[in-house]
Amino acid sequence: MSSNKPKKLLIVNILDILRKYTDAEHTLSQRDIADILKSEYGMTADRKAIRRNIIDLIEAGYEIEYSESIRMVPNAKTGEMEESYIWSDFYLVRDFTDSELRLLIDGVLFSGHIPNAQRMELIKKLEGLSNKYFSSHMKHIYTAPNTLPQNDQLFWTVELLDEAIAKGRKVRFRYLEYGTDKKLHERTREDGSAREYVVSPYQMAAKEGKYYLICNYDKYDDISNYRIDRIAKIELLDEPAKPFESLPWAKSRRLDLAEYMREHIYMYSSESVRVKFRAVKPMISDVIDVFGTEVRFFDETAETVTVSAMVNEMAMLQFARSFAPDVVVLEPKNLAQKVVETAVRTVEVYKDNFSN
Repeated sequence: MSSNKPKKLLIVNILDILRKYTDAEHTLSQRDIADILKSEYGMTADRKAIRRNIIDLIEAGYEIEYSESIRMVPNAKTGEMEESYIWSDFYLVRDFTDSELRLLIDGVLFSGHIPNAQRMELIKKLEGLSNKYFSSHMKHIYTAPNTLPQNDQLFWTVELLDEAIAKGRKVRFRYLEYGTDKKLHERTREDGSAREYVVSPYQMAAKEGKYYLICNYDKYDDISNYRIDRIAKIELLDEPAKPFESLPWAKSRRLDLAEYMREHIYMYSSESVRVKFRAVKPMISDVIDVFGTEVRFFDETAETVTVSAMVNEMAMLQFARSFAPDVVVLEPKNLAQKVVETAVRTVEVYKDNFSN
């Protein structure tokens, strides 16, 4: 071994080589590893040293696969032929498969809440979990449009919210919204001063490519949802958060995130109600995509089916407006009436705009 490199670096460099160059489809022999050590790391090592260090890595918990073969070699002392076990085809078992990494990268790439520079930084870190062969197939990531929010405080916001939720404390922040200049600005009061929000945070959740904070706005006793990428200048307060169960809306229950997300399909903050609506049968897949498999189907005909679901009232109004006339709200009656009123106003607006 070369004397100008510390021996303790050998095991580190072998691990680095296995990370960079190997997977189940790309393996290295001991000779290959020795060649890379010499050309890229300026170290020389014989096969016994390489094998000994690989054994140490395996014993340390690294999952390294290899093949083993037997060949006959002469004994150095007696000259008699004897069996020798040869190790080759080494590769490091990855924590993530390439397909799993691609799914994670696509999730980051097409998220609706991470600014472009931070997306690229995250993607490079995810690429680093694989080897050079995977990275060479990911050039398409640089074609993603840079049209996402400019709020560079996102990661700090997530970190502080996570701390606040864990410690059961309130936070204070300012909220951003877009102006006609296509830039984010702090939401203001009527007098022009910045509006501040004090909330009790309960959970962070992703919905349709957006990241939301589920919380209680201090002035009220209900639940609010805020886009986390729109939160700025957040501060952790010493004041304890209101327990979720104490809110009248919660009815003494703990937050069931799965149920909450199922009922709040558009992350509106109004009450959830039991809704019945009639839908054309080609929309069954859409209904399940939006409302989940907890819905109940009945009164099925050749063309339509009635659906029963527990859902946020404002979200159902939006859903019915978006898919009319293929969706018709039946109950509750006051919600059906709101859909009718919206439809009437829509027709009147179009008539006014095209009457001349």
